[in-house]
Amino acid sequence: MDAVASRIREIDPQARVVCAFLELTKPDLLEAVDTVVADGATLVTVLPMFLGVGRHAREDLPVLLADLRQRHQGVEFVLQPAVGEDRRLTDLLAHMALG
Repeated sequence: MDAVASRIREIDPQARVVCAFLELTKPDLLEAVDTVVADGATLVTVLPMFLGVGRHAREDLPVLLADLRQRHQGVEFVLQPAVGEDRRLTDLLAHMALG
């Protein structure tokens, strides 16, 4: 995740990127969003770094986003599909596996 965040910053040095975690590691999503909103963010895009759509992507994230929308009513939130649902990533992984 940190490598992806670094690459985003290389591509767009103006982008504010913060990694967040749903369990076991800090910052959690609420803390990360509080931080970027305090820094002036008015648009927050959440990219779930899951290869599949399990409980976190299907159940936990929508609830967290609803809470965040209530907590930060002047902020627009965009929840992207899990990265594993993007054909470009699955194609890349297939090509990597084939060598």
